[in-house]
Amino acid sequence: MEVILLENIENLGSLGDKVSVKSGFARNYLVPQGKAKMATAASLAEFQAIRAELEKAAAEARENGEARLAAIAALGNIEIAAKVGSEGKLFGSIGTADIADAITSAGSAVEKREIRLPEGAIRSTGEHEINIHLYTEIDVTVTVVVVGEE
Repeated sequence: MEVILLENIENLGSLGDKVSVKSGFARNYLVPQGKAKMATAASLAEFQAIRAELEKAAAEARENGEARLAAIAALGNIEIAAKVGSEGKLFGSIGTADIADAITSAGSAVEKREIRLPEGAIRSTGEHEINIHLYTEIDVTVTVVVVGEE
């Protein structure tokens, strides 16, 4: 099934691309979320009419992502206090919601869906490198320092 992308989608294409995707992906995710339209003659003509608006919105989102990148990079290390046992292991874990709250309280708004933890939740004290995905091809690496409290 062919669709026209209305925004940049990682690993799929950029704004205005006509891509072929599985029908379920198009019907259940891309079209309902407003990320794509079915590639018909009418929708192609409609897309050409609103293309400038969509490109302007994408440029604004990219500028916003770059500004947030600078703000997050200026924060330095993010410190999170957590209860630990005698061996330095955490009771529970620190996930994306905890990291997002810590960065937001430090002064830069981040949503938990933007945080990437490739090795899963943090379960020990010390320094951990995490990635934050702000926009297509705009990523920042932040050091989270987990400090134990009894």
